[in-house]
Amino acid sequence: MADAGDGFIGGAWQAGHGDLIESHNPLDGTVVWRGRAADAAQVHQAVAAAKAAFGGWAGLSTGQRTDFLAGFTGLLEKHRAALAAAISVETGKPHWEAQAEISAMQGKFTIACRAYAVRRAQSRIDLPEATGYTRFRPHGAIAVFGPFNMPGHLPHGHILPALLAGNTIVFKPSELTPGVGQWLAELWQEAQLPPGVFNLIQGDGRVGQALGNEPDLDGLFFTGSFRAGAALAKASVAFPQRIVALEMGGNNPLVVWEAADVKAAVRTIMVSAFITAGQRCSCARRLVLPREGAGDAVVEELIRATGQLRIGAPHLRPEPFMGPLITRAAALRVLEAQGAMVAGGGSALLVAQARPESPALLTPGIVDVTAMAKRGDEEIFGPLLQVVRVADFEAAMVEAGRTRYGLSAAILTDRRDLYQVFRERSKAGVINWNRPTTGASSELPFGGTGHSGNHRPAGYYSADYCDYPVASLESDKLGSSWLPPGINQ
Repeated sequence: MADAGDGFIGGAWQAGHGDLIESHNPLDGTVVWRGRAADAAQVHQAVAAAKAAFGGWAGLSTGQRTDFLAGFTGLLEKHRAALAAAISVETGKPHWEAQAEISAMQGKFTIACRAYAVRRAQSRIDLPEATGYTRFRPHGAIAVFGPFNMPGHLPHGHILPALLAGNTIVFKPSELTPGVGQWLAELWQEAQLPPGVFNLIQGDGRVGQALGNEPDLDGLFFTGSFRAGAALAKASVAFPQRIVALEMGGNNPLVVWEAADVKAAVRTIMVSAFITAGQRCSCARRLVLPREGAGDAVVEELIRATGQLRIGAPHLRPEPFMGPLITRAAALRVLEAQGAMVAGGGSALLVAQARPESPALLTPGIVDVTAMAKRGDEEIFGPLLQVVRVADFEAAMVEAGRTRYGLSAAILTDRRDLYQVFRERSKAGVINWNRPTTGASSELPFGGTGHSGNHRPAGYYSADYCDYPVASLESDKLGSSWLPPGINQ
């Protein structure tokens, strides 16, 4: 790729004027990317560039915009190897998972186009003296905040449908993955988007807050933690005209009840809890099991199988199931949470600990928290699974619902009637049966309730928050056969 500055604003690269930013290889701490954050003036400049470009971009036909998006999607394949390596080295993901992320980005193009055609099609109705139309218009300049765990796919899930609808973008990647953010900007530049349609600014939460405070933003699409999302939502209260779509965290339950195939259940549990080193908002955090019998069998097999997971550097061959957490500090927070659970009455069934290769490389932990007098309701973003044992299925349902979050929930069971109860009573945006909590499809809605989101799901339904409906009554003749009382003809 071409040499570039720290940000891409108005169709040109420029150096940031703010604080120095470095991202590091999570495994060994080596510097992966170095640059400077945007300052307040550059944040404002990026929004102004997006606003200035909006009219021309929205004025293109849907087909013309689609051609640009198709060009970008083709570049993902052209640069697949280098982009996958960049994702892997900056996030610590195994290479197979970085490749899967790029494939998901490619698939999003077809899905976004289909969703836009179906959900945003113009409609008409014939009325007695007019024809009624529903058409859709883009909002304007949209800020997109990307997370570190899927630094390509998750922001792309906002950016692609927003551009397709005719919006322009100011993108702020996570400060932990600025290198992947720069890659995306360079690919959009190579796709020859008109100047100002896509703008990149780098920086931490202070830059994000400055962007959220920009009065000329027409929309704000965020993926990340509840705390950060709540701060941006609070900033947006001053701008009621702004559309805000929030994808936030989860304290997701996974219930196993009357599932005969214990080995299959355990494989599903491990994928749910430990994929991406437990750094997905949809990861299972709480495993709810029967107090005796079948619950014991699941626990025994889970401890055995988890202890055999291949964990290590992303470049190892054969490839590991999971690599390091995003930072050493993130790994330390997981270990501190584990210690607090044990100190509070929990029993460590499998102790999470740092591997000798790197303090960011953790083995998964499993803690039975059944005996704890007080259990928290926090999202622990790492490979730490809490086990809760209950007496009956009703108690399992109560336990599953014991959270302020509502992103993902799943049940593993051979009984359809239990799944039906689970589906009807669970308060979550993703409710799965005999599939991982992390099982999601871009052809379905993806979002949550409570502290997990604000009822604007992404995935197939992202088309719904990228524009707004306009109603029109139209008649090619001026006049009316009906007049209200009091008007003299």
